Amino acid sequence: MKHEWLAALENKARLLMEADLMPLQGQTFQATGFPHLGPARYQTPGPDGTEMLLVESAQSVANRMELAVWDKADHCLIKDLEGLPYIRVVHENEQSTELTNSILEAHRINSEYIMKTGSDFRKIFEDEIGIAKGSMVNWKRFYKALLKYDPSCLIHGCFLEELDGRLRVTRAISGFIEGRGVSPVESGGVKINILEPSLKGGEGNVIFHRVEFTCEKITAYFNLDLALINSYGLPKEASDLLVALSLLKVCRFLSEGLRLRTACDLEMKGELKVVRPEKGFSVPTEEVLRAAVKASIDACGKEGLFADPAVTIVKWNPTSNTSAPPPQPDQGQDPSIADAT
Repeated sequence: MKHEWLAALENKARLLMEADLMPLQGQTFQATGFPHLGPARYQTPGPDGTEMLLVESAQSVANRMELAVWDKADHCLIKDLEGLPYIRVVHENEQSTELTNSILEAHRINSEYIMKTGSDFRKIFEDEIGIAKGSMVNWKRFYKALLKYDPSCLIHGCFLEELDGRLRVTRAISGFIEGRGVSPVESGGVKINILEPSLKGGEGNVIFHRVEFTCEKITAYFNLDLALINSYGLPKEASDLLVALSLLKVCRFLSEGLRLRTACDLEMKGELKVVRPEKGFSVPTEEVLRAAVKASIDACGKEGLFADPAVTIVKWNPTSNTSAPPPQPDQGQDPSIADAT
């Protein structure tokens, strides 16, 4: 199916987008933090640098965009993405229960529960991409296999060091959120033990310090690497799918995924703006993108580009060399955890 709005992106290397955000209530918000570092604060270059703040990191936004198309209640992709391939992991002896899948796993298709040494799926995948030590990587076969089993790996990246350290795909869609003109808001609180307030080691009353922020402007930035998607050498149906799916994830993140933390609930102010290309393209509505993704999924399926059935089942053996069982379905993926791509 031909999507007319995609014509404006032909021969373009990047699609750069920005969205202004604001706190849903009040003026303060809690920024992302990092172990032993706290919030990431910095200044723009120059003698009169502006105080800046990293509100949400690139790795966190990537994970949140993945979850933007995941139906947590029914534990599956949203309805419009039915037919999009991914890998489901089940217990070898209890196959009716899903344990995890390549959408929720931090390392996607490279999860130890999917690509563990000796697994049947690993052998199938190695044969399909023709990987062998001491020989060149056939990248076209590699991208084709990723498309077949989990196209999201071509959008969000993957690193298959379980197979070969050369098998790496960088993110095609990335994003982050910055605050400009930042001022800290110092406050605190106390955790109260009403029975034994004098207990030590954090078990009694505990007074704590808290820092939130206000800022002049909060902006979410998104970068879709069109040149990277074109470099995969995939059929047009597949390339169109990757572009439309990336944009749908951006839109759903902005419309439904901006409660980043308990004290960081944001909303979009105005529209999602395209800053490159400077003219000729605007992001379609979510309704248009849903239809485009669904049509592209159907087209790719008809061309035999996807696994059949689309959801591949991998059996997990608890006696294998994995160190711990995979997460239960309701745990999902913590959006604040960084990944390797």
